[in-house]
Amino acid sequence: MKRMHIHVGVEHLEQSIHFYSALFGAPPTKTKPDYAKWMLDDPCINFAISTRTEQKGVNHLGIQVEQERELEELRTRLKEADMSLFDEGETVCCYARSDKSWVEDPAGIVWEAYKTMDEARYFGAAEAAAEAAPATRDNGSAMGHCC
Repeated sequence: MKRMHIHVGVEHLEQSIHFYSALFGAPPTKTKPDYAKWMLDDPCINFAISTRTEQKGVNHLGIQVEQERELEELRTRLKEADMSLFDEGETVCCYARSDKSWVEDPAGIVWEAYKTMDEARYFGAAEAAAEAAPATRDNGSAMGHCC
């Protein structure tokens, strides 16, 4: 199964949680001090908000898959269409460990295709790397996004 993903940058997390909980008729399935996520079946969407984005509003869009073969199908389809695909591979993003690829549409909107493998303690790869090796710094994906 594939699930649409939308990540929105917000200024006031609590106000936004209140708004989206009313809109979706459900509380977030994950809440952190800087992040909230709703995994909805109707509509089938992974909707995330965070205060970590540089700009407020839609940060990026994506397609989340459950099976590795679905991710490979997406990657293959984009490559065969001669899209400039950045295969990030396994990374930590939005308190999850995922395998990701990124592409930009003709309007400049960044899309990710990804499969989540596990929960993570940190929002992004830079924090996880900093704990593992304090001298190592990583600024996230090459396209500059972390859902």
